[in-house]
Amino acid sequence: MQPIIRTENLSIQFGGHLAVNGVNFEMPEKHFKSIIGPNGAGKTTFFNLLSGELTPTAGEVFYKGASLAKKTAVERTRMGIGRSFQITNVFPNLTVLENVRLAVQSKEKVRFQMLRHFLHYEKITQQAIDILEQVLLSGKMNQLANQLSHGEKRKLEIGMLLALDPEILLLDEPTAGMSLEEVPAILDVIHAIKARGDKTILLIEHKMDMIIDLSDSIMVLFNGSLLADGTPQEIMQNETVQQAYLGGLYND
Repeated sequence: MQPIIRTENLSIQFGGHLAVNGVNFEMPEKHFKSIIGPNGAGKTTFFNLLSGELTPTAGEVFYKGASLAKKTAVERTRMGIGRSFQITNVFPNLTVLENVRLAVQSKEKVRFQMLRHFLHYEKITQQAIDILEQVLLSGKMNQLANQLSHGEKRKLEIGMLLALDPEILLLDEPTAGMSLEEVPAILDVIHAIKARGDKTILLIEHKMDMIIDLSDSIMVLFNGSLLADGTPQEIMQNETVQQAYLGGLYND
């Protein structure tokens, strides 16, 4: 079966530093893969190359067999590659519902008419409400986004991403900056997305218990290179991975 997304010798160099170095990677459809590696390993840079935020120095990204070399980040999103960021990216002065509704509107390519009340767009509003239920924010829909906790903003960002209905979700440290009390809720959201079975998910995360629980496979980046790729059990038992990364991780 053809992978939904793959890279061929993907590399990017900043000055004399190879941030991503010749990474060959592929991922089957509806698979959940996590990316781990120490700080500076190239994880977020790799995501930026997949999503089109950065242009590779060498190599290519392929989506459903087609090269993405000439596709911008916006075009890749429209094609089905959705990306979240380490820093929350919401509209702070709009309500939670308005944030998601705008994302649905963008996906449906609907322009609101200034003199027509938004309730006339019932289908779009209902889609937004359904998504807020999926990310456990239906009780906050009329609250301004800037009044949400950090964890709730992360859930809202995932909701906005789901509203675009991408085939691939690139989730960059969704629990970053959260309190311990907030982490279980975001885990519940990600578990529910995976359980639906209709998304391909690529996750960057540092919490190993979360990674092992969620992942079908794990890839390890080290100094910009692909060190290993396998099942969670294979990665945990890989001595090279343990020496390069995991020993230090469990002491964090």
